[in-house]
Amino acid sequence: MTERYLVTGCAGFIASKVSELLLESGHEVVGVDNLNDAYDPRLKEWRLQQLRRRDNFTFHATDITDLAALGPLFAPAGGAPPYAAVVNLAARAGVRPSVSDPWTYFRANCDGTLNLLEMCRRGGVKKFLLASTSSLYGKHNQVPYGENADTNRPLSPYAASKKAAEAIAFSYHHLHGIDVSIPRYFTVYGPAGRPDMSVFRFIRRIAEDESIVVFGDGSQSRDFTYIDDIARGTIAALRPLGYEIINLGGDRPVLLSAIIDHVAELTGNRPRIEHRPVHPADVPTTWADVSKAARLLDWRPEVSIEEGLRRSVEWYLENREMARSLELLDRKE
Repeated sequence: MTERYLVTGCAGFIASKVSELLLESGHEVVGVDNLNDAYDPRLKEWRLQQLRRRDNFTFHATDITDLAALGPLFAPAGGAPPYAAVVNLAARAGVRPSVSDPWTYFRANCDGTLNLLEMCRRGGVKKFLLASTSSLYGKHNQVPYGENADTNRPLSPYAASKKAAEAIAFSYHHLHGIDVSIPRYFTVYGPAGRPDMSVFRFIRRIAEDESIVVFGDGSQSRDFTYIDDIARGTIAALRPLGYEIINLGGDRPVLLSAIIDHVAELTGNRPRIEHRPVHPADVPTTWADVSKAARLLDWRPEVSIEEGLRRSVEWYLENREMARSLELLDRKE
């Protein structure tokens, strides 16, 4: 059955892949993005161009913090709700920049989420998906992180803004019966990934024989999760669930130093590493307990870190002219 979905942040890394998979399944996608400069907009334009080539995709350059601008997108479709679901993947992401500019994060992640929930209420949209983050688990919880772990001690405004968004989504579920799924993502990587994230930066700098900035000694580990796995899990979470928070992670923490070594092997270049102090908002490790995703969504990660890195390097080399010109922001390990 063909459905119509609103996907916010559609030019972003995760949302563009989710949109792609929905379109491949024969659905209609209405994409929304304000194409901001949180990182080099040329990569967002590249992803958007891939989506524009597909049938049943419509794009609106709209900011979700502008409630009035969202109104026309929620016009009833022949008396029925305009969308089968709203997939809110628009966000300001990243730990370190949220410390210096928390207001932008709260506007996008809290006000934007509230606006979309309110439009769902007004428009009769019964399903809402909100992207959240493993950053909520902080430093004090034991790994692997389960969804019932304490998330009341966020270490950054970014994490705090996502905690607030989760809370307002529960309010709308409780008061208005909106079915809410909240996947918490763990360090997403892959082709056309964000240039402020470690995997893209490592590939770019090693391939181009530039020095890498590593915060700390490289012994911190992350539960790297391949983009296709994340997109599959996100779409699986569009089923009716009531209100559920669900980890989507690779279930295999990997040292940053090991990522660097593997990228070096794939590119054939030796890395040049520049160490900087660990930021107090960073956490030493992340690791997702994905048993709930397996139970509720019949989902588990499928792409190994070795295969995911190989595909990521391959994409970089195929798109090298564009990719090596992107501005890198050395702010997230």
